[in-house]
Amino acid sequence: MPSSHTPSDTSSHSTDTRLSGHNLLTDRAVYQTPFYYQFLIGVLKPLYRLQVWRRSHKRDNYQQEVAQRFGKQYPPRPAITGHSNKGVIWCHAVSLGETNTVAPLLDALLASGYQIWLTNTTQTGFARGASRFADAIAQNRMSHSYVPVDTPAVIETFLTHVQPIAALFVETELWANILTKLAEHQIPSILVNGRLSASSFKSYQKIGAVSTSMMKNLALIIAQDSDSAKRFRQLGADSAQIRVAGSLKWVINTPKFDVEAIDSDNLAVDAKDSGAQLAKAFAIAGRPVWVAASTHNGEEETALSLHQQILSQTALANTLLIIVPRHPERFDEVAALIEKTGLTMARRSLDEAINGDTQVYLADSMGEMMTWYTLANVALVGGSLVDIGGHNPVEPASVATPIIMGRYTQSCQSVVDKLAEVGALYQPNNEFYRPMTIDGSNECAKSTVNHQYGTDSADDIALIYQQLEVWLSDLPLATQAGQAGETITVQQQAVLTRQLAMIEDVIERYYPKKLDQEIL
Repeated sequence: MPSSHTPSDTSSHSTDTRLSGHNLLTDRAVYQTPFYYQFLIGVLKPLYRLQVWRRSHKRDNYQQEVAQRFGKQYPPRPAITGHSNKGVIWCHAVSLGETNTVAPLLDALLASGYQIWLTNTTQTGFARGASRFADAIAQNRMSHSYVPVDTPAVIETFLTHVQPIAALFVETELWANILTKLAEHQIPSILVNGRLSASSFKSYQKIGAVSTSMMKNLALIIAQDSDSAKRFRQLGADSAQIRVAGSLKWVINTPKFDVEAIDSDNLAVDAKDSGAQLAKAFAIAGRPVWVAASTHNGEEETALSLHQQILSQTALANTLLIIVPRHPERFDEVAALIEKTGLTMARRSLDEAINGDTQVYLADSMGEMMTWYTLANVALVGGSLVDIGGHNPVEPASVATPIIMGRYTQSCQSVVDKLAEVGALYQPNNEFYRPMTIDGSNECAKSTVNHQYGTDSADDIALIYQQLEVWLSDLPLATQAGQAGETITVQQQAVLTRQLAMIEDVIERYYPKKLDQEIL
């Protein structure tokens, strides 16, 4: 593999060699971005800067964000240490979900000796990237910035500084000028965990020439499923560019729970019985617990309404609801919403203990999601009751917690369907759902819950309540459903190995080992 340069080499050697040495590497054509797109991006650039100012000017890192988005200043490139000599891979993940999804792959690339430059678009994604990879950043094995705007001059500045040997884009975040510039420099661009929903496909079709240029400039598309692969082909990608490898959303390498969440008694938690011991640590042993996780505006109201119905059942009157809002800026808003219901609340951020009277626990903290999933008997995964696309259900599945989701799961539908097939995930209107029975098998017929399809969201909520009540009333049944999800999650872990091998194969084709010294 080629060696990387120190930051002092950024302007002359690496980038120029890729431009002039294109016959040494591959002979891929460059598909230019249509003029009208370049013109539109140029017109929108000052408006985008205004948008960044409106959104971020009160934040402490506003100047940093502007400098990085518009090519004024970047952190140093990752350092070369020891035998870590394979070069820098640029990875772009839009926000929190994409960062979490690609994190195991980046861990594997770091372990293989590559350095990483991670970019994000949103503030939430940037904060997650900084915390998730804090050690790698501190060790100078990874650098981290906001993504550059999609204008040729800014991209040129960024690439000259970073000198990537490859660029990874997560799921569907593609920019035409960026891909053209990468192709000009003969830097392979790879779409990892590629997903193209029917609605996104229609949007890309509306800008057909731009979409075709992006598809052609990609060196490889690693699709999650055959439907996405078909849509990428219809947009102009060649079959030879596409591989189907499954979804990285199945890969969980975060801790099963956060030991920092344990109280001051320093309780030792055994992974085999982590849920029970966490319940003891939080003084809720014996209580049914459910979590509404990664919730968005409109979902907390639904969760609180469901909880009030649950509490009205005599057998479930001591049930605890844990609410985990997706975005920290909404913590106080959600707290006020809970107070309006009259339900008794404790807040994580205030170190308020859960007692026998606590009905709702607001987990207004960051980085503890796996703790709440481990603690819960049932998980309602957010972003699915409102049209966000659904957040990753594999996280609760990985700790054997059964899952409920609403109808909006287009961001993770293939994962949802597989979990539904084994009875680990309930979703109204999901034809694949097979209820778990007490003997551990799955039924094709209706269970105690009416699984007939609803026609609107009110019908969905009624069905969700029925399933929630069934699982909270029969915790052994819920446990069996959760265990089925954990089993299939373990079986799907090979997707990481497959996608990693595909990425390294592309890099090897662009930079054959025998040309190491000639290229860089």
